[in-house]
Amino acid sequence: MLKIFRITAILEGISYLLLFGLTMPLKYWAELGEPNKIVGMAHGILFILFVVLAGIVCWERKWSIKRFFILFVASLLPFGTFYADKKYLKKA
Repeated sequence: MLKIFRITAILEGISYLLLFGLTMPLKYWAELGEPNKIVGMAHGILFILFVVLAGIVCWERKWSIKRFFILFVASLLPFGTFYADKKYLKKA
């Protein structure tokens, strides 16, 4: 389960960066809304999957609620999931 969670974390981080670094500017500056809808939907699904998997992995490994909270906050920050993967998940 940890491997799936780590892959989800990386994909969620990539989708976050694509959404706000590429498709949002395309939407507002080039008036191309379709890429934003597609990447936005993918990011939303990956975000929800990340949070659910964070809960499952924390439960399975008996990690503290503090670690779950850190993982959750990391999902809200740009590059946060990459940091969480390196600091908390790679060593686990």
